[in-house]
Amino acid sequence: MTDFRTDGAAALDWAARYLERVDELPVLAQVKPGELTARLPQSPPEQAEPFADVLRDLDELLVPALTNWQHPRFFAYFAVTASEPGILAELLAATLNQVAILWRASPASTELELRVVDWVRQLLGLPEGWHGHIEDTASTSTLAALIAARHVTGRNVVVCSEHAHSSVEKDARMLGMELRKAPADEELRLRVPDDLSDVAAVVATVGTTSFASVDPVRELAEAAHAAGAWLHVDAAYAGPSWICEEERWSQDGVELADSLVVNPHKWLLVPMDCSLLWTARPDEFREAFSLTPEYLRTADDAYALADYGPALGRRFRSLKLWAVLRCYGAEGLRAILREHVRLAELFASWVEESPDWELVAPQRFSLVVFRRNGSDEHNERLLERVNASGEIFISHTRLGGRYVLRLAIGNARTTEADVRRAWEVLNR
Repeated sequence: MTDFRTDGAAALDWAARYLERVDELPVLAQVKPGELTARLPQSPPEQAEPFADVLRDLDELLVPALTNWQHPRFFAYFAVTASEPGILAELLAATLNQVAILWRASPASTELELRVVDWVRQLLGLPEGWHGHIEDTASTSTLAALIAARHVTGRNVVVCSEHAHSSVEKDARMLGMELRKAPADEELRLRVPDDLSDVAAVVATVGTTSFASVDPVRELAEAAHAAGAWLHVDAAYAGPSWICEEERWSQDGVELADSLVVNPHKWLLVPMDCSLLWTARPDEFREAFSLTPEYLRTADDAYALADYGPALGRRFRSLKLWAVLRCYGAEGLRAILREHVRLAELFASWVEESPDWELVAPQRFSLVVFRRNGSDEHNERLLERVNASGEIFISHTRLGGRYVLRLAIGNARTTEADVRRAWEVLNR
């Protein structure tokens, strides 16, 4: 059983202590597959247990099996931050337990979502008049965009770069659409295809997963629209950087997009999950998704966000975005992102200055792609040893068939000392 005030205070204290000591924990979980499963009961409890037992087992069972995404030396994939205002807002959202299936079911959730997504639109310098809402992840946002594109064009082909996120391929597979991966140029950007006459959607990426490369959005938009195709822009990782004026070079042509996805849960300190999806063609987007059964029909439902995406039930995600924007402000967020870019530039400079290391792609945003001089096997073993140390966590990709390493900075708690520690560990 639970005493909400007492156990709630204990849970909040646990959360605060975790954030205070997370840098002392291994970044990557130091367990083998199935190790946790073997320690968990095979059957659910018959009798109620105190919440204190849950916190005890959280410490004893789950924390040792965590890969600590909140760790300041988490440099794999794209690092993320669940900031304190966002964490508290998640608690409040769970408390309120809104299910925004339509406006009447939760006016606050619906209208706050529309307003805060528009706040982000303004902060990123995106066009006025775009309709925006929140999905869970970029995979779902891109899925929605491809559904709208197929509905509008009546076509069944998707074109993207060989370096586009795997979600594009997965979404196309789920929809039964044909995927054409186009080769990238020497700057790792999608080459503009010669013929788009049978294409439903072109997916351009700003900040590719492996290399943070930026596709030529303007040229792709012009070619897509000339052929009657939809242009979707995936800026899930790099899009938040547009809050900084100096990073808007990568936004060139985005104003021509039919749809755009940006993830505040990647680089705007919002806890997972919070993916923003905008469209410049809201009426056509709504046509693709609007399906209202009789029991949901009302006279006041102009704001039904379920009409713009796959899901009917919607969590109160806007609350955590609202809290983060208010508690940090644009200035606070810009300062953190600029520091991440500075730290990435610093790490890249160490790589370039060392005769033992090679920068294999230009440093963009807060990502550095590099490798140690030597064989692929040597670099692969190096990554395994580094991650097994628990001191840092990095990931890898391949470029031109070569095994290369990735260091992505994105945690609000990461300092220059953490980046220097990473360089020391790699060299050691």
